[in-house]
Amino acid sequence: MEYRRLGGTGLKVSELCLGCMTFGRETDEKTAGKILFSPLAENSPENFFRCARGVNICGVEKISADFNESIATKVRFNANIFLGKTVAPNQIGLSRGHIMSEVEASLRRLKIDYIDLYQVHSWDFETPIDETMRALDDLVRHGKVRYIGASNFTAWQLMKSLWVSDKHDFARFDCLQPQYSLISREIEREILPLCRYEGVGVIPWSPLGGGFLTGKYRSGQRPPEDSRLAKMDMWNRLADERNYSTLEAVEHVAKERGRPISQVALAWVNQQPGVSSVIYGARTEEQNEQNLGAIGFRLEAAELAALNKASALPAEYPDAMQARLPGYQRQ
Repeated sequence: MEYRRLGGTGLKVSELCLGCMTFGRETDEKTAGKILFSPLAENSPENFFRCARGVNICGVEKISADFNESIATKVRFNANIFLGKTVAPNQIGLSRGHIMSEVEASLRRLKIDYIDLYQVHSWDFETPIDETMRALDDLVRHGKVRYIGASNFTAWQLMKSLWVSDKHDFARFDCLQPQYSLISREIEREILPLCRYEGVGVIPWSPLGGGFLTGKYRSGQRPPEDSRLAKMDMWNRLADERNYSTLEAVEHVAKERGRPISQVALAWVNQQPGVSSVIYGARTEEQNEQNLGAIGFRLEAAELAALNKASALPAEYPDAMQARLPGYQRQ
């Protein structure tokens, strides 16, 4: 098992992070408890858990409260919007008021004195970023939060946030939580190079492409009606020639190595420069055990090259133009 620094910090996190968003929604409390505590058994490697308050309408933080490993949770949204309920103007977003009230609520639900990693879930177009960063800085200085991070930011939004922190001597974002997998490599164009350059750790979500890279789906076949891809209407976005070619390449490597397809997909994300930990989800104990099997699994250079080729994105401006210049090196 490999432990890595979270970006430029001294915090060490396990190479896999258990994402708890399915708890209480797709996974009942009893099963969630078994999944949650199984990695905590003697000699277990995992020490990093990510909640998603405001997205999981069934209270993931409450289910995840009874242990004392590294906890990451988020702020920005309000669960009531997913239930079709009215949300008061100040009960959503990244204003100082909402951040302060939500961190206190999370601490109560998690039954802890501080949060290891507190992340903003997405950019807030209605709140000045200076206000958001000042509020987060106060939480760090007061000891209620140890580290801060962002999720689903564009490159300019992340760079603007880092600039505000540097200008005012506020706490900086220590990590970014973006979508990243063999079928979702867009962050390689701008965001991933920025994170590496600025020392911001990367903890990707959806490394299995929403379940596409698990081996359950095949070209020309629609997913089962009870599958996540069908329920979330993701199939039409994912079922294209590039993604099927990528899946075939993953299947080939998996067969050659005698590994489940999901472990190959996890290993690829895990070996990308700048990645501190990979967030995986599990609805069942069996899924959890299979994903944990990716711990310590490393792909060979030729395998990485084959997967990179199959899943390569088309070149875009300005990187495509800069590639013709002397001294060019893709970050």
